[in-house]
Amino acid sequence: MANFSKSNVPQFAVDVYQNEYLPEGGREVNAIVTVTATGGGTVGSAVTTPHLYSPGQGPSAAVALMVDCSGSMDYPPTKMRNARDATSAAIDTLRDGVHFAVVGGTHVAKEVYPGGGRLAVADPTTRAQAKQALRGLGVGGGTAIGTWLRLADRLLSTADVAIRHGILLTDGRNEHESPDDLRAALDSCAGRFTCDARGVGTDWEVKEVTGIASALLGTADIVADPAGLAADFTRMMETAMGKEVADVALRLWTPVGTTVKFVKQVAPTVEELTGRRTEAGPRAGDYPIGSWGDESRDYHVCVEVPAAGLGQEMLAARVSLVIPEPGGESVQNLGAQGLVRAVWTDDMAASTSINPQVAHYTGQAELAQAIQQGLDLRKAGDIDGATAKLGRAVQLAGASGNADTAKLLSKVVDVVDAAAGTVRLKAKVEEADEMTLETRSTKTVRVKK
Repeated sequence: MANFSKSNVPQFAVDVYQNEYLPEGGREVNAIVTVTATGGGTVGSAVTTPHLYSPGQGPSAAVALMVDCSGSMDYPPTKMRNARDATSAAIDTLRDGVHFAVVGGTHVAKEVYPGGGRLAVADPTTRAQAKQALRGLGVGGGTAIGTWLRLADRLLSTADVAIRHGILLTDGRNEHESPDDLRAALDSCAGRFTCDARGVGTDWEVKEVTGIASALLGTADIVADPAGLAADFTRMMETAMGKEVADVALRLWTPVGTTVKFVKQVAPTVEELTGRRTEAGPRAGDYPIGSWGDESRDYHVCVEVPAAGLGQEMLAARVSLVIPEPGGESVQNLGAQGLVRAVWTDDMAASTSINPQVAHYTGQAELAQAIQQGLDLRKAGDIDGATAKLGRAVQLAGASGNADTAKLLSKVVDVVDAAAGTVRLKAKVEEADEMTLETRSTKTVRVKK
């Protein structure tokens, strides 16, 4: 086991990439903000809350594993067996001392282990007991994912820990509750725990699974072949066990007269954050960016500043990293900040140059949108519209070096000329290939710095 201590809380850093030069009358300022957390640093006592670290165990954490047990999990019977094996593999990956529970999900949610409205604490005995309980997991009933999430939230809230995380597996559509019920459950759970969501097979709804992960600041993916579940669950749990600081927010301060046009994550995936802002004092707002281990992510910040004369300059925005306390009464500052500037110039070369990072991620965001729009048009029977959008996606994927997305696109369209975006829709597309492209459409590649 890794030995964590207060001295190796991750060190956070913020780097800003932008072209600060604006032409006369120019008002829109774009910047890519790279946030990096590296282990072994010291960010001061601000992030070392009393329950954050357990001696010799790493950050204190609680995990809820939500396993679909609806009737469709029995078709074929190997699907449920693979799900049990995957959940067992995830339990084996739990660090000693981590609180955990297993939830069985149908049209209602059931505590599979340990039961009694509580969490178990991981050790060799409880891992063995949990895996034994999984062997008795039967199938039958419908699907109401909101009930699974609410039960996971109740269980996770019983632990005084730093990291609360869920892993959710489903194989079907959320047919036994309304979309409003699921949305209400997600709204209730947002900010209380993060959650990775996986769809197994091809009978589930992509937008439901990706919507769950998006609302709860987790990852979403397809596991088309149930045989791949164990490896995927192990990777997810290893990542969860590597998280060291929870509930981080990107705080954006802007001067009087400046408007925030949008804030979005652009790497490793595209995720819109603009609507998730919570006010944090005069001219400041917090955007939730979840739990962090050793990793780096990129964010695109766009603000509109008041017009100014040539030669003038101003601070357009200040970016910092904080952990807001529940209720917003106080804040833990993570000791990293970056400045976004605006300088007005009559140098046309300077003011018309697009920063490479900004250009790259603008293209990546357009790529994700083009794929999603193209697949929606294809489902609606608009062949010309789908061809145009997916052709543009092929063009963007090639120009940005996003080889993984280009490969997924090639299973849905025949590429005639990638550089020109000329494609033909394939007459027959495997459902798993189309769902994989849609699920992974927001995955981006980092800009080559």
